[in-house]
Amino acid sequence: MVTPHLFIPGPTNVPDAVRIAMNLPMEDMRSPEFPKFTLPLFEDLKKAFKMKDGRVFIYPSSGTGAWESAIQNTLAVGDKVLMSRFGQFSLLWVDMAERLGLAVEVCDEEWGTGVPLEKYAEILAADKNHEIKAVFVTHNETATGVASDVAGVRRALDDAKHPAMLFVDGVSSVGSLDMRMAEWGVDACVSGSQKGFMLPTGLGILAVSQKALDANKSLNGRMNRCFFSWEDMIKNNDQGFFPYTPATTLLRGLRTSLDLIFEEGLDNVIARHTRLANGVRAAVDAWGLKLCAKEPKWYSDTVSAVLVPEGIDSNTIVKTAYYRYNTSLGVGLNKVAGRVFRIGHLGALDEYMIGGALFAIEMTLKDCGVDIKLGSGTGAAAEYFSKTATKPALSKAA
Repeated sequence: MVTPHLFIPGPTNVPDAVRIAMNLPMEDMRSPEFPKFTLPLFEDLKKAFKMKDGRVFIYPSSGTGAWESAIQNTLAVGDKVLMSRFGQFSLLWVDMAERLGLAVEVCDEEWGTGVPLEKYAEILAADKNHEIKAVFVTHNETATGVASDVAGVRRALDDAKHPAMLFVDGVSSVGSLDMRMAEWGVDACVSGSQKGFMLPTGLGILAVSQKALDANKSLNGRMNRCFFSWEDMIKNNDQGFFPYTPATTLLRGLRTSLDLIFEEGLDNVIARHTRLANGVRAAVDAWGLKLCAKEPKWYSDTVSAVLVPEGIDSNTIVKTAYYRYNTSLGVGLNKVAGRVFRIGHLGALDEYMIGGALFAIEMTLKDCGVDIKLGSGTGAAAEYFSKTATKPALSKAA
């Protein structure tokens, strides 16, 4: 049987070059040669976040571990933070912050929208005593296919002359969407290996600014931490090592993944994701369906959550695609369970792969009783991709 075609919002497809780079014997992570590999890796990883100062930490964990590390190493129990909740993953980040003992001011927003810039601006302007220590932004909410404006939150902080740190969940955005950590004054940006970095799950990646590092030094242990301690990581990372056994094979894959990203050019990678997402959206529109994202300003370029018509269970669509057409789509989560199916379009993808996914989805929708015309969505996407192709067509004489 052919391996199911993967179009969920993560884990994403792993390029052959990355898989081959990880197919090697186990190595000594205490070898005197190991720092020759790790020290340049730390520095090159910073380029993916477009950061200048600060440093990156790589944990053997999912992105959730990096979430926890960002909070534990910069904030104290009882600190006030500003967060918003508009999808399953922003909801989980709020839940973590509360369970770790932070005083969370939550903006509950309609699912299908994102970070409320106007509310954030009002709250920050009113916080004259600067009680809010950090402002959280879920850059890309994969449950609803919504991307939020990180730069807009930075403007709100600057307009209010507020010193709070800016934390960003970039798990499904870094390496796929525009992330300018230095320019936007982001103090902690969380990512994971299984999305834009095109690796298996297993690395929690955290990029932090000098401001965040300074906050860590001033904590004096007010929030307990051990596995995710920056102090332990810094002491070892500076020598090219880790305080515990690292996921060496994944690190080797990360090296190759970064090489592929830099070879294409990070800005070109971001533009490719936008173009592929536009093709998917053209197909959804041609099917007569709508996205969960309420307005174009919220549209994500890494995942599209598609609303199904009344009377249709999106779980049936996902199961039919998997069992009949060998294609994996994302299910609806929490409030949108049964109401949406999700198309992941991030990582190592091109027009051909997107076209195959849309082909399978069209047949699935038809099978599940959705009134669409076969070829309508795939045709709309093909027309868009043809018009926007950047490589010249070969001449007849070629």
